[in-house]
Amino acid sequence: MASLPLAVADHLLWREPAAPPPPFRLPPSIPAFLADEDERTPGGKLRLRTVWISDVHLGTPGCNADLLLDFLKSIQPDTLYLVGDIIDGWKLKRGWYWPARHNDVVRRVLKLAAKGTRVVFIPGNHDEFLRPYAGLGFGGVEIALEAIHTTADGRRLLVCHGDEFDGVVLYHRWLAWAGDVGYELLLKLNRHYNRARAKFGLPYWSISAHIKKQVKNAVAFITRFEEAVAEAARLRGLDGVVCGHIHSAEIRDFGGITYMNDGDWVESCTALAEHGDGRIEIIDWAEITRQSALQPPALAA
Repeated sequence: MASLPLAVADHLLWREPAAPPPPFRLPPSIPAFLADEDERTPGGKLRLRTVWISDVHLGTPGCNADLLLDFLKSIQPDTLYLVGDIIDGWKLKRGWYWPARHNDVVRRVLKLAAKGTRVVFIPGNHDEFLRPYAGLGFGGVEIALEAIHTTADGRRLLVCHGDEFDGVVLYHRWLAWAGDVGYELLLKLNRHYNRARAKFGLPYWSISAHIKKQVKNAVAFITRFEEAVAEAARLRGLDGVVCGHIHSAEIRDFGGITYMNDGDWVESCTALAEHGDGRIEIIDWAEITRQSALQPPALAA
């Protein structure tokens, strides 16, 4: 069995601590176990001021760890926000699943932190076991319940997972768990579907994301969620908000408040990226990968 990340191992044995645990930080030099990966050339990395990712759901078969690892190896951000549901504690409690590729994702994040990227982890409802550790850090990763991010052009953004605005999670937890089990079955169908596509040389396509976009009730829920999150930013005198939780990447304006959702790495494989001038855009890594696969191979000179 592959070795487990420190945070996951802690979770399995976790009890209410008598005192806050001390922060764990990497030594100044990069450890050997972080330095043994193939590096792309520095010129091939996309330099970004800030990157937001969420809803990775490490610990589940639905996690697109290969695409995420490829993305993380392609960027060099000044700040990386992990906006919740990075580790799926709900699924791990029902049954253990942790392939070596999930370790590779954790290792890549730790390597970014060791090489100077500020990494902020804001736990979500699926990795809520980390919330008692807010204010501490491990492996150079800061843990916080939320954050206020100031963009290069001076805008102040609330960064939160978003489950605090989901009435099902807040008031009907049993229903949230039941929905999670049903969602897991849909993702299993999605995996079989994409396995069949791969045999025919077709790129990844999320049937679950497509179904969600076509269901009227799901669309109505997403709209209400977006409005509620944007209103929370307005009430706090902020310019916008970045969140995750609903697996639906979006940038919208609600009466002068910019709502931004970074999507997920289960269905759509998207992130939010801030450039040096403060401009923020959605990066659809699955689509970028699809387009790259469709390009004819370059001819040798």
